[in-house]
Amino acid sequence: MNMQFKSDKKREDRGGGAQMFELSCSKCGTKFFHYQKDGPGPLLRLYLDRIHAPKKYVGLQARPLKDIMVLDCKKCGRLIGMPAMYKPEKRKSYRLFEGALSKKRIRLDAEF
Repeated sequence: MNMQFKSDKKREDRGGGAQMFELSCSKCGTKFFHYQKDGPGPLLRLYLDRIHAPKKYVGLQARPLKDIMVLDCKKCGRLIGMPAMYKPEKRKSYRLFEGALSKKRIRLDAEF
């Protein structure tokens, strides 16, 4: 799978820099996403339009918020995040619980 950074006004608002991360459960290590993080700072929420893999989660931003599933680890049962609307930007996201995910920077050509 050859990923490319998504570039739009949201990325430009954060200074134009972006990194790709592999996100996994910090308790058991189960892999969740390949995620594009725009700009500096901690990972507090996952914008749904920045999820690149797996296909199960790509395109969630098109669904109504009430139809987006809670993010939990199927292996260990840990609650990772809740669907939410980030009102300042009017963007759907997962609001993360502190310390629930581990992140590892990856290359754009990384396989999920």
